[in-house]
Amino acid sequence: MYLSNLKLWNFRKFGKNSTFDLEKPDLDLNFTTGINVLIGENDSGKSAIVDAIKLTLKTHSYEWFRLDWDDFHDGSDRLRIEIRFDELSDNEAKNFTEWLGWNGENDDAKPFLRLIYDATRNLDDKYIHPTEVRAGVDETGYQLTAEAREYLKTTYLKPLRDAKSELIPRKNSRLTQILQGHEAFKGKDQDHLLVDLFQDFNEHVAKYFEGTDKDGVALTGESLKGKELKAEIDKFIQAFYSRDKESNFGVLGNNLKNILEKLELSIKDELNPGLGTLNRLFMASELLHLQKKNWNGLRLGLIEELEAHLHPQAQMQIIEALQHEEKIQLILTTHSPNLASKLKLENLIICASNNAYPMGASYTKLDSDNYKFLEKFLDTTKANLFFAKGVILVEGWAEEILIPSIAKAVGVNLTENGVSIVNIGHTGFDHYSKIYIRKEGPNMNIPVAVITDSDIREYEKSNQEYIKRDVDTVVRENESAIESINAKSEQVVKYFVAPNWTLEYSLFKSPSLSAVFQEICKKIHSRTDWDTDFEKALAKKLLNNGLKKTEIAYQMADKIDEDLIKPPNERMINIDSENDQDSIIYLINAIKYAAEN
Repeated sequence: MYLSNLKLWNFRKFGKNSTFDLEKPDLDLNFTTGINVLIGENDSGKSAIVDAIKLTLKTHSYEWFRLDWDDFHDGSDRLRIEIRFDELSDNEAKNFTEWLGWNGENDDAKPFLRLIYDATRNLDDKYIHPTEVRAGVDETGYQLTAEAREYLKTTYLKPLRDAKSELIPRKNSRLTQILQGHEAFKGKDQDHLLVDLFQDFNEHVAKYFEGTDKDGVALTGESLKGKELKAEIDKFIQAFYSRDKESNFGVLGNNLKNILEKLELSIKDELNPGLGTLNRLFMASELLHLQKKNWNGLRLGLIEELEAHLHPQAQMQIIEALQHEEKIQLILTTHSPNLASKLKLENLIICASNNAYPMGASYTKLDSDNYKFLEKFLDTTKANLFFAKGVILVEGWAEEILIPSIAKAVGVNLTENGVSIVNIGHTGFDHYSKIYIRKEGPNMNIPVAVITDSDIREYEKSNQEYIKRDVDTVVRENESAIESINAKSEQVVKYFVAPNWTLEYSLFKSPSLSAVFQEICKKIHSRTDWDTDFEKALAKKLLNNGLKKTEIAYQMADKIDEDLIKPPNERMINIDSENDQDSIIYLINAIKYAAEN
């Protein structure tokens, strides 16, 4: 069995100030078998999703989870959580017979289980009414028994976990709880081998303090110090109690639980391990719950911020190992682009705009080739797009370097606005833009600006001559190309096309940046004759791929940044963000669109 769907009404950020409607949940999220990773910026709802699950299912630990006042959305007086499980085996289904629903008919019928947690509060009295988790196919369901709920508990690793304190010997330690639940110890006590071993150990300890070794042979020299210590403390005990009383040294271990509370888990031959090692060790021990044999209940692990205390290489090693686990389901949260880049896109769920969007083939307009491409080329840098409030896709380094400076010049700080610029290194934008295009609603609300060139050349090479093309022909072809590219815009993805051939040609045509562009071109390509006909010289460079675009962009960005430091009345570069006739207006419009959230 696996958790296939979660529905939320008025739970934390997932809610609306409107009439409660069971037909319209505020979140309707499907999960897959295997690994599911919730990603997104801070406060996007990742933890709320995990908390809704563990609040309903509870966990294998002794930690208590209860509904809080702030779990209700805004001023609502009712919240509801529904969780659905599918693909129950016969052995799993028999634990929930009276609460099951069925899909299909006759031999094709498949069981499913739906849990319901419906809670209300009195806003005037600040009182949350007690409620229990129920199950069934109707609106209210029926109360689950304690035994049935045991089969639905999940394993949970909190984000700021103190792995060290959980692994050391202490009363009711998390390690003790984990071991008690394993088949090696569950249901056993005095008849367990460890109890006999501890009894033997205590007998040896007692003999030492009596002055003999384990075989009853008298000790000599320094080894008799234990006997002397016992004699001294016995003198006080007999004085304080009676002459028939004496001390007894040993390790408290008269039952299995006492013994397990004295065990410590560590890495063999590794002394004083750091937080990263301890965190991995703690995760390994927690995941024991998911590998239990002869277990006919849920095998679900919830892990928040898997990357905690782990360097990037360790993060990748762990996520790769978890992806190969079979017969268990994992729901993780992360802020790490490293992890996001290592996962298959189908395993990701983007949390944004009070919703959550699975990235599987059933939901996006990515085709199989797109998924294969992204699996190979979605690196850590590009994975930043999953955590952004807005995205700008560009085809090269020049745009990536120059756009942040132009943005600042028109009063937009891309970093403060949570906008990521993703340099894809080519013009295959569909591989990335389709991540944000949904087959069915709700649509995503993350603006994606795609900046590209029209690539309609204004010059052509004939024999050894460079000739300017007919103006009307260029205009007509340019308009057609821009129209064709703009037609690719869909849902939140919007294309912004250079009106003149390329970025560099548009910079040359720009009344606000042309002078700076020409100055830098002359400086970088100092041996080129620019003075006779700058436009023709630029065209030659573009046609022959001889223009140092990245270096030009870097120096232009530096010039713009330096100019912005000056008082407004001393600035030499002034970009009018409202001038529709400026050939770089497409860049400005793309910046504004991506930063609109």
